[in-house]
Amino acid sequence: MTQTFEITEGGIPEKRMEEFGKAFRSGRGNRVASGAAVNCGLSEAAADPERMAQLPYSFSIDLKQGSITNQKSSGRCWLFAALNTFRYETITKFNLEDFELSQNYLFFWDKLEKANYYLENMMALASEPEDGRLFCFLNADPLCDGGQWDMMASLVRKYGVVPKEAYPDGANSVKSRPMNSALCALLRENAVALRGAVKEGISTPVLRSMKEEMLSEIYRVLCICLGEPPKTFDFTVRSKDGQVYQEFGISGREFYDKYVGLPLDEYVSLINAPTSDKPFGQLYTVKYLGNVAEGSPVRYLNLPMDKLRDAAIAQLRDGHPVWFGSDCGQFAVRERALFDRKGAGIEPFLDIRYSFGKRERLTYGESAMNHAMVLLGVNMDRSGRSDRWRIENSWGKESGPNGGYYVASDSWFGEFVYQVAVNRKYLDEESVKLLDGELHELEPWDPMGTLAD
Repeated sequence: MTQTFEITEGGIPEKRMEEFGKAFRSGRGNRVASGAAVNCGLSEAAADPERMAQLPYSFSIDLKQGSITNQKSSGRCWLFAALNTFRYETITKFNLEDFELSQNYLFFWDKLEKANYYLENMMALASEPEDGRLFCFLNADPLCDGGQWDMMASLVRKYGVVPKEAYPDGANSVKSRPMNSALCALLRENAVALRGAVKEGISTPVLRSMKEEMLSEIYRVLCICLGEPPKTFDFTVRSKDGQVYQEFGISGREFYDKYVGLPLDEYVSLINAPTSDKPFGQLYTVKYLGNVAEGSPVRYLNLPMDKLRDAAIAQLRDGHPVWFGSDCGQFAVRERALFDRKGAGIEPFLDIRYSFGKRERLTYGESAMNHAMVLLGVNMDRSGRSDRWRIENSWGKESGPNGGYYVASDSWFGEFVYQVAVNRKYLDEESVKLLDGELHELEPWDPMGTLAD
């Protein structure tokens, strides 16, 4: 029989409060730790310099990249990470000193496609109760900055990519909240009109016509905020050995095919989600997670962590960066550009110990994917196993002592990396066979969808 509790009987007695304070004051270590944390901040006070020395910024497999990028006050990490993997191919293929692709370009088209995706869902779910969990979830943030690898791939297949100089960032791309607020208010009003029209029995062609007029206004507002994206552009770049590459009137799709050329159809997303509702060896998608209505759905293959690690190492060995999704807030020492549980030093500093594992963190909402970055290197120890990873972040070159690049311990990688996007040729034969399996749907609020929040 389950025991029941009365919450009104569960308050904290004043006497116990006094005992809490007495216990804190009696410990000299508590007072010293408090002084350090209050004056320096918890992260700086707790960081373990001895552990940091064990994770040097040197790697046996190391891909050299261009200048570090900066997403600033926006949630575009998934686009920055993807375009950083793309530009590496361009820089390497054409022997360039440096190069950057326009994040603003895909950002614009993602906003327009998400607006259409949202309005389509509002029509399809016109009978959904307004106090239901699904309706509330979809309306909480219909035009968020985030996204997934497959959503990026759908954008690139449709629109291609352009150099940053052809469509640079503006004030509303680097600080997107005001624009998002204005657009979300407009979209929600549109949803009211469309849902009402569906309930009145308005025909589908008329509904589609209404939606297109709404999207025309969204496009206009996006152009005001971000500038109108180029349909074609001119391009000139010089290689390190002096060779000039020049194009006139090239489109984004033509540019991708010629100057990037990654076979997106061959790339797959592997996840490690060891929760009871997601058996390993199965394919998953997240309901209502997407942007391009006619694009490919988000697809994940759930595998043990060693499979993700092996595929990432194989791709790096072959000279290609790896896009990945992680929980960047866990045991991060941003001042030192480090991701490591021991290096963060939180547990010994606070004299606590977190005992739950990856499954419990996901289940209880303690952890989820919230940031995408790029693996550019890995160090293999004397036994041939990975012990630390080199990460290209998108927080600017002033983030930490390594010019914006980070180091992650292999233990942190195992605990807090949830997804890698790799070419299927780097999977073992058994995993490749699983890619043809049945696609299982996860609820929209599943933690495997949070990178798109």
